[in-house]
Amino acid sequence: MERATPSSENAGSGPGGGLSAVDGPRTSLRELALLFLRLGTTAFGGPAAHIAMMRDEVVRRRQWLTDAEYLDLLGATNLIPGPNSTEMAIHVGWARRRWPGLLVAGLSFIVPATLITGALAWAYVRFGAVPQVTWLLYGVKPVILAVIVQAIWGLAPQAARSWPLRALGSAAVAASALGVNELVVLFGAGAVLGAGRAVLTRGKGASLGVVPFLPAAGASLAASAVTLPGLFWVFAKTGAVLFGSGYVLLAFLRADLVERLHWMTESQLIDAIAVGQVTPGPVFTSATFIGYLLAGPGGALVATAGIFLPAFVFVALSGPLVPRLRASRLAGAILDGVNVASLALMAVVTAQLGKAAVVDVPTALIALLGALLLFRFRVNSAWIVLAGGAAGALFHLVGMA
Repeated sequence: MERATPSSENAGSGPGGGLSAVDGPRTSLRELALLFLRLGTTAFGGPAAHIAMMRDEVVRRRQWLTDAEYLDLLGATNLIPGPNSTEMAIHVGWARRRWPGLLVAGLSFIVPATLITGALAWAYVRFGAVPQVTWLLYGVKPVILAVIVQAIWGLAPQAARSWPLRALGSAAVAASALGVNELVVLFGAGAVLGAGRAVLTRGKGASLGVVPFLPAAGASLAASAVTLPGLFWVFAKTGAVLFGSGYVLLAFLRADLVERLHWMTESQLIDAIAVGQVTPGPVFTSATFIGYLLAGPGGALVATAGIFLPAFVFVALSGPLVPRLRASRLAGAILDGVNVASLALMAVVTAQLGKAAVVDVPTALIALLGALLLFRFRVNSAWIVLAGGAAGALFHLVGMA
């Protein structure tokens, strides 16, 4: 694996990591494209896993960003709607090559999953069922667990670098585990540290420096026939206002596509979300599946463009603000709170994934072996995911998965 020369931004000081990422050696668009095409093909396991694999590539292996910079981008991503892992890819592209990098990294991460999901949609229309791949996930889920644990282990020293941050992170873990909404956890943690900083700097002219950008929900839809503009609007509206997991996506799409517009059945929608969950890359490529079902290849293209377009817009708007957030003491404190809460949410997701991933002795051994390869031998996470898939296939052949 090619390893980039450490860039000058890694020498920066302070919680924000010093210089902007683009001050270091220039990253080629080809390198960005190859990296995110590979991640889009091998990144199973949902947003937490994707973010962990990106951190392995852009922080640990290539040193394009420091852990502090990566955490700031993660915090900013959690404050805007849309697919978090896709927005992280777009943020990395923006950090390395601005507008061309933003487009190349984002599209490269989305395209492989879109093509795979489109092929599954064709099979679904042709044969009336989704191909079963539970055997693949049997081996992949345990190693994904190891990848996420490694990312949390690496990011925690920066995110929880002081006792107040550690206490806040622990409180965020507890709140999330008790079922508190993730946005309440994120904004609450930011508000706590921001209020503390405001008290400490009262009378010293502290200011936020920027105003957080939150979009307004779109107008309601009325029942109508399926059209490409209507399909685009449904998914663009969803991508512009949705926070949360694939289950939240299910709720949004059910309200529009099943209940209001009657374009598809409950069963079809659940199959579409399942395909997004079991394929690599963004879960939001469920839109590709739905678009194909409703309007063929053109519908797949329009639905995919609609749901991902807001992510590019929001990152383009918020990306330039991240350095300003870090430069302000008050806004930087809020960002620190959001960062430690983001890591806390990842930890809770990891615990939940662990229950679903480690279900017997073989999966426990796969998880331990994956952790050993990551922590001790520093093997590329993509190879470990592929090895996990191969292990799942082997256990399937011998009748154990």
